[in-house]
Amino acid sequence: MRLLVHTPAFDVDSARVAVEEIFGISATARALPSERDQNFLLTTEAGEKFVLKIANALESRALLEAQNAVLDRLAQEVAFTPRVTPTLNGEMIGRRADHLVRLVTYLPGVPLAEITPHSPELLHDLGGKLGYMDRVLQDFDHPAVHRDFHWDLANGNRIIDEYSELVAERELVRQCRFELDTNLRRSVIHGDANDYNVLVDADRVSGLIDFGDIVYTWTVGNLAVALAYVVLGNPAASAKHVIDGYNEEFELLKEEREVLWKLVRLRLAMSMCLAAHQRRQRPENEYLDISQRAIRETLPRLVEHG
Repeated sequence: MRLLVHTPAFDVDSARVAVEEIFGISATARALPSERDQNFLLTTEAGEKFVLKIANALESRALLEAQNAVLDRLAQEVAFTPRVTPTLNGEMIGRRADHLVRLVTYLPGVPLAEITPHSPELLHDLGGKLGYMDRVLQDFDHPAVHRDFHWDLANGNRIIDEYSELVAERELVRQCRFELDTNLRRSVIHGDANDYNVLVDADRVSGLIDFGDIVYTWTVGNLAVALAYVVLGNPAASAKHVIDGYNEEFELLKEEREVLWKLVRLRLAMSMCLAAHQRRQRPENEYLDISQRAIRETLPRLVEHG
């Protein structure tokens, strides 16, 4: 959690200059929200758009290489994930000051969080794209993603134990602990298909962005994270369309279906705990509070209905 102390602090002019010198692209820059890194939207005079990703000073090159490898693997199969743009030297990762930088293609669309209501067609498409991605990545691996990561659902009980005291609803989040099944199917997953990382165009998902949370963990966790944000402010029945779409592309196993809703609740409880901890470190970062109000309203209903 020391990552927040080492968050980049580039302004738009510094980002614009970095892109021109490292990638040879002249463009205007606009800051985008992020938890522990910095992102900028770059727009050229010709209207081309890219996203500059400036990594946290503590981020390892190996993990960024793993992210690039995942994107390269997906690029062979899908059109809804970003592509990595090389530097002037032909490298996939550049450096600026103490930070590693990358440039990826921009994907059009509106965040799922800004779309209401979510149509059954959209939710089904979301599930289908998540399932297809999990199927593509089931045989992918990279040493860097075998890591102890605070957002990994496998660490959920530990996160609740460490940080629930910081949450007003501490008894509620503690009810979300459960005996984890270590025999669940594992693979590399995106790990953060929240409603700001899912881009929408009409009734289809046009993009899935931000692979900074990739980790080797329970495969079903990818679906669980997405569902955790789909049900915010919506009846849990909305989740059925996502699950149906997922199953059409990558069928859930019996043991995964049995723990799916437990993992949904665990993710929301983790979010409350980590947000409370991170706000202490970076109180000025409004992004850390995204979704918290909706989580506080939704989680009690999910716990009540088991």
